[in-house]
Amino acid sequence: MGAFHSGVLLQMFSRIPVRFLGLALFATCAALLAVGLYLQHVKGIEPCPMCIMQRYAMMVCGVLGLIAGLHNPRGRGILVYAALLTVSALAGAGIAARQSWMQWYPPAVSECGPGLEYMLESFPLSSALPMIFRGAGDCSAIDWTLLGLTIANWSFLVFISILVGVTIFLLQRHKNQR
Repeated sequence: MGAFHSGVLLQMFSRIPVRFLGLALFATCAALLAVGLYLQHVKGIEPCPMCIMQRYAMMVCGVLGLIAGLHNPRGRGILVYAALLTVSALAGAGIAARQSWMQWYPPAVSECGPGLEYMLESFPLSSALPMIFRGAGDCSAIDWTLLGLTIANWSFLVFISILVGVTIFLLQRHKNQR
């Protein structure tokens, strides 16, 4: 009975219009990026360089979702978007996995560079700005958790969910086209 329900759910998922899935992905990524900006600017949690790279990967996933939603591709176009989305999600998942590993097994010396305060005090603004844009803080530090998972852990789960969603969508779509 459980396999029947999951099979029906998979078939229903593959029938959701690409436009809707793309726009839903965009909305999800935008919401997650907004949470990251909230944590940074309201809660004062400075992102590290790995966090910034994960934001870029999330932004690329969201923009790809937006473009796919607006474009509403068919046939090979779906495969192109899926490939680009897969590359971006894999990059984000890889960075998040590395950061999660560093949080579980912190290195003796921080590998992420100096903190924001140190950069502003030690470098002229023209040199500090690019460093600030890359992020500040210790990548192995755990500044926030939800349900026992760090931001990097959640980020990893989101990127993996994107990959699983793309895979299921493509497999079910291929199966339905036979």
